[in-house]
Amino acid sequence: MIDSSSDEALMQRALALAEHAEHQDDEIPVGALLVDVAGDIIGQGWNRNITEHDPTAHAEIIAMRQAGKHLGNHRLIGCTLYVTLEPCAMCAMAMVHARIARVVFGARDPKTGAAGSVFDLLADPRHNHRVEVQGGVLAEEAGTRLTGYFRRKRGMTLQGKV
Repeated sequence: MIDSSSDEALMQRALALAEHAEHQDDEIPVGALLVDVAGDIIGQGWNRNITEHDPTAHAEIIAMRQAGKHLGNHRLIGCTLYVTLEPCAMCAMAMVHARIARVVFGARDPKTGAAGSVFDLLADPRHNHRVEVQGGVLAEEAGTRLTGYFRRKRGMTLQGKV
């Protein structure tokens, strides 16, 4: 079982992926990685929906796609997904369908969060699978990165650059 210090170390790695999204691809800085039962990273990703012109290319989806290929299975049983921002409804339901055991996220999303902030899709008893949720891991760092990104974007818009 992964402990809280491991959660923080893995979230640091997800934050590095978020940094890559922002600085290399000019994407919203969200990073995700997926680990198997042994704690080995089997998938990782960052937001690429703008770059790839793909509304489904969220960090979590990319990490789950890689993990599925790695395991040779669409079920990611026993795996934990680390993501810097609370999952949206699309990503949350993908986690339910993949049978992810646990999701650990950083910052809450008060507008579209589907792991307890706006919706609670991962724990909904109507689903045949529920995902354990641990929120708020390195939340301040994740939130600061997101806030800074959007402030810079709004500043560019106000200056007529975008």
